[in-house]
Amino acid sequence: HILEGYRIALDQIDEVIALIRASQSTDEARTGLMEKFGLSEKQAQSILELRLQRLTGLERDKIEAEYQELIQEITRLQSILDNRALQLQIIHDELVEARRKYGDERRTEIMDAQGDLSMEDLIAVRSMVVTVSHEQYVKRMVTDEYRTQARGGRGISGGNIKDGDWVEQLFVASTHDQVLFFTDLGRVFALKVHQLPEAGRTARGKALVNLLQLKPGEKVRTAVRVDGEFDSDRYFLFATKLGRIKRTALSQFQNIRTSGLIAINLNEGDELIGVRLTHHHQHAILAVRSGMSIRFPVDDARPMGRGTAGVKGIALSSADDAVVSMVIVEAADEGKLLSVTERGYGKLTNLEEYRTQGRGGKGIIAIKTSSRNGPVVQVRPVDETDEVMLITRKGIIIRTAVSGISTMSRNTQGVKLMNLDDGDVVSTIARIVSVADIEDEDPVAGSDGPDGPDGSSGNSSGDGPSAGPDNAPDNAPGGESGDAPTDAST
Repeated sequence: HILEGYRIALDQIDEVIALIRASQSTDEARTGLMEKFGLSEKQAQSILELRLQRLTGLERDKIEAEYQELIQEITRLQSILDNRALQLQIIHDELVEARRKYGDERRTEIMDAQGDLSMEDLIAVRSMVVTVSHEQYVKRMVTDEYRTQARGGRGISGGNIKDGDWVEQLFVASTHDQVLFFTDLGRVFALKVHQLPEAGRTARGKALVNLLQLKPGEKVRTAVRVDGEFDSDRYFLFATKLGRIKRTALSQFQNIRTSGLIAINLNEGDELIGVRLTHHHQHAILAVRSGMSIRFPVDDARPMGRGTAGVKGIALSSADDAVVSMVIVEAADEGKLLSVTERGYGKLTNLEEYRTQGRGGKGIIAIKTSSRNGPVVQVRPVDETDEVMLITRKGIIIRTAVSGISTMSRNTQGVKLMNLDDGDVVSTIARIVSVADIEDEDPVAGSDGPDGPDGSSGNSSGDGPSAGPDNAPDNAPGGESGDAPTDAST
C-alpha cells in the first residue's frame, strides 16, 4: 500500500513537490495530496516523510522492484490460502525437514521409579533476604541481588515502600526455612520462606494480613527464622508489656495450624512485645519506660508449655509503666547498650554495668528519666560501627553513627540526640543493616547469622539512635531516611 503511494508520487513528482511547497503546514500538505492524487492518509504521510535521496533514478528503480516482489509474494501466499491440499503439503514438508534435522536418538532414559516427592522437594534451596516492614508488609528477594545493589555506597533501602513505613526486620533465610510470626495477642503463625512473596528491592511486598489469619487489629511483633530441626535444646523467650516472661521449647512449635496457635496466654491489658530464640548460658535484659532494667540468666525461667502465662520477669513501678525492650546477650558479652527516650535523649552504657540479678525484682536504673528527657523508648545492643535512625511519631527521621554517641554510666539522663517539634516524640529506633551483616549470615552455607541461631535481626531487642556530647548542637547529626535497610522494633 505504501509502495503504491510512492509509485503515484514518483510518476507525478513535479506536481507533488509544487503542492508541498505551496502548503502552509504539514496537515495542509497531507490533505492536498489525498484530495489531488487519491491517496490514503497513510500513503500521504509516508510521501511527506520520504527522503529526497529516494527521488533519484536508482532509488526509483529499487522502489519499483520492491513493489513487484511484494505483488508476487502476495499472489503466492493467496494461492496457499485458497488451496487446502497445498497447505497440507507445506505442513508435511516442514515436518519432514524437522525430523531430518532433529530426529536423532534419545539421550535420556525414562525409568519407572517409586518414592514420595513433596512440592518442597521441587523448590531449589536458595538464600533469600526477608524483610518485614513497620506497616506489616513482608517480602523476600535473592541475596545475590541484594549484595550486588548494596555495594559501593551508603547502602540501599531494604524496601523503598512508602512514606511513613520502613523495614523493621531484615534477615537471611533459606527457601526451605520456616519463619514463625508472633503477634501482639500472643499467637504464632508459620510460613516457609518460599511461601513469602518474592519482590524487588524497591517493591512493597504483601501485607501480612493477606498471608496470615490475623484478627482485626492484631499485629505481628516478631518474625523468627527457624533453620533445621525443631529440637528441644533451643527455647523461645517471651516478654510481655506488663513484665511477664516465659521460656518454651522450640519443639512445641513444630506443627502450627494455618489458623495459628496460642504461643503465650496473656492477662487482660497485656500484650507480647518480643520473642527471641535462646540458648543456655545466655542472659536477658528487660528495659521499661520508667528507665529501670533487669538482667538475669534465661535459664532462671523454667521451661513451660505454650498455653501458659509465664512468670514475673520484672516488677513495674506504676500502672503506667511497661516493658519496652527485651535484649538477649551472652553471659560474657562486653558490648554496649543504647538507651533512647521519647524527648530525643540517649546514651551508650557498657554492658558490664548491668549486673546479673534474679528475675522478678524492680531491677536497676538503665537511664535516669525525668520531664526533661521523657520515658524510655527502647534499649538495644549496638556496635561502634553501627548506624542508627531515630523515627518520630510525626514521621521525622534522622540517621547517625553510633561512634558519635557518648558512653555514660547507667544513672545519667543521656544527651540530646534529636530536636523535636512541639507535640512530637521519638517513637522507635532502627539499626541500619550493612552489607557485611547480610554476608555474615547465610543459611544455605550454614551460618547462624549475627544475631543468633534464629537468624533474625534482633527484633525483640531494643533499638538505638544518633548521638553527640553534652555540648553538641541541638540539630544532632542526622541523615535521610530510606538510605539503607534497618532493623527495628516498636
